[in-house]
Amino acid sequence: MRALYFNKFGSVDVLRYGELADPTITASDVLVQTTYIGLNYADIYRRRGTYHIESHDPYIDGYEGVGTVVAVGADVTHVGLGERVLFVDVPLANAELVRVSADHIIQVPDSLSDQDVASIGLQGLTADFLVHDLAQNVAGKRVLVHGISGGVGQLLAQILVAQGAEVTGIVSTPAKQRLAQSLGVQQVFLRNTDWSTACVATFDLVFDGAGVTLPTSLRVLKHRGRVIFYGMAGGNPPAIDPVALLAESKSILTGDLWDYLDSFAARQTRSQRLFQYVARQQIKLNPSTIMPLAAGKAAHQLLESGKSTGKILLQPESK
Repeated sequence: MRALYFNKFGSVDVLRYGELADPTITASDVLVQTTYIGLNYADIYRRRGTYHIESHDPYIDGYEGVGTVVAVGADVTHVGLGERVLFVDVPLANAELVRVSADHIIQVPDSLSDQDVASIGLQGLTADFLVHDLAQNVAGKRVLVHGISGGVGQLLAQILVAQGAEVTGIVSTPAKQRLAQSLGVQQVFLRNTDWSTACVATFDLVFDGAGVTLPTSLRVLKHRGRVIFYGMAGGNPPAIDPVALLAESKSILTGDLWDYLDSFAARQTRSQRLFQYVARQQIKLNPSTIMPLAAGKAAHQLLESGKSTGKILLQPESK
């Protein structure tokens, strides 16, 4: 099979593309021939060596993809040959063939194309988790989302709007501002303006996946408000004084999606809820940026540049 791989950690220059041995499956696995592979910021951290990556020689990045089952282990009964499936937490995904534990398979509806499914996979399940598990009861709340034009941000915004929240977003460019407004977001600020001064103690909830912006998130939070902290795309957050939070009854909530995606049933229940947002047209699927798997270096550069809007998908060559 052909794969995107690297032998040492570092910049995009360490990435290589070429032939590697096909994976072998056990009795409890299936083999998936990928049609699209999701690129996420965590993949950049893994390539740099600052985030856990599955031990393998050579390293193969990626944890998310969609494709067709081409082999089934002897003990697998709930997944069949030729079935279209999604996986979101499976290592060694930047390849034409991926070994997937059958319990990690997510079955997808016929109404969605492979590209649609790949564009909302991990990021959509993340957004669903942030709203339904961490935030909860968002109807009528004033909510701020940092990086609302990104992959998670766009889906998060639309789920929040569908659940009755009043959503405000932060973006880096006027083009991204227009994109956020098209999603039903009521107000969108440019990051390099003095927006936070006018918004002190304004929001009931703040979704912060940037990390470095955590002090600002707390400043614009109302008393008894909550920050949902879920990532460090902008850098590590500074130390936070819990006594200061106590004085204003403010909370920081966080969690790990994998603590909730803990079974085949959990994956199915959550993914079907996500797919229903699409079926009801409460989530609008903006076109993804599709790049060949062979151009993985350029795809990493694009994601790191901050100039992409929405999902970047890697596409293996057709055989």
